[in-house]
Amino acid sequence: MRAVEGFNDYELIDADSGQRLERWKDIILIRPDPQIIWSGKRKNPLWNQAHAIYHRSQSGGGYWEKLKNVPDVWSVNYEDMTFRLKPMGFKHTGLFPEQAVNWTLAKELIKKADREISVLNLFSYTGAATIACLKAGASVTHVDASKGMVQWAKENAVASDVADKNVRWLVDDCLKFVKREIRRGKKYDAIIMDPPSYGRGPNGEVWKLEQQLTELLTETGKLLSDDAIFFFLNSYTGGLSPTILNYMVKQYIVDNRGGEIFTDEIGLRVSEKDVVLPCGNTTVWKR
Repeated sequence: MRAVEGFNDYELIDADSGQRLERWKDIILIRPDPQIIWSGKRKNPLWNQAHAIYHRSQSGGGYWEKLKNVPDVWSVNYEDMTFRLKPMGFKHTGLFPEQAVNWTLAKELIKKADREISVLNLFSYTGAATIACLKAGASVTHVDASKGMVQWAKENAVASDVADKNVRWLVDDCLKFVKREIRRGKKYDAIIMDPPSYGRGPNGEVWKLEQQLTELLTETGKLLSDDAIFFFLNSYTGGLSPTILNYMVKQYIVDNRGGEIFTDEIGLRVSEKDVVLPCGNTTVWKR
């Protein structure tokens, strides 16, 4: 497992009885996490000093209970990047800190290439991976089906001082965009893909990862240039094991390309316990 190191503005303080106790810079949040099935004594006093707690609803979704003043928006820093946060519906803050291991890896691979690299970032959410690639000197095509998320990504780019870099911001259905890029003859030197388990496109298109991953990988693989340097596939879908993800990326994306391919869990260290909390899987191919 690859665990995040050096993210000083984020800390998973404790994890117990289905909940995370987290510090996002100066803001303490308690959020649910189904992976945390153990229970014990909550010794850390911050369990009783949180700024906000997210409560799940039995009918789906949930709500934030704000116990202290929580800013509408605040920022955290990681390496040379700045991200704007806010409590959202369905427990999120606009950032997945476990992905920091992949932001750092992408930057390293782009810089190591020592040439101009074009990156396609699909299902790109609030743009953390986009900003990492821009910081490393790449050009980026950023695609997400949510207009609000693309706007948030632009704000993160401004906060990180890369808004003037070579980036295209696109609100589009990712699979449809990929197919249009194939018809245009477009190629990319690196692709990052973070598809949701379930979602809807800008026109109400239903997305289910298990049903559409094969087509997505088959089509997206056609966009990799002959001298491509990496491909990342992130997955939070519990039914897709690392072995299956590795096999599918090898078959549909990088077969006969050489290089190295691996799939592993990414996670967050729990400060109060000698454990790393798994937070999803990433399949990486690199030249």
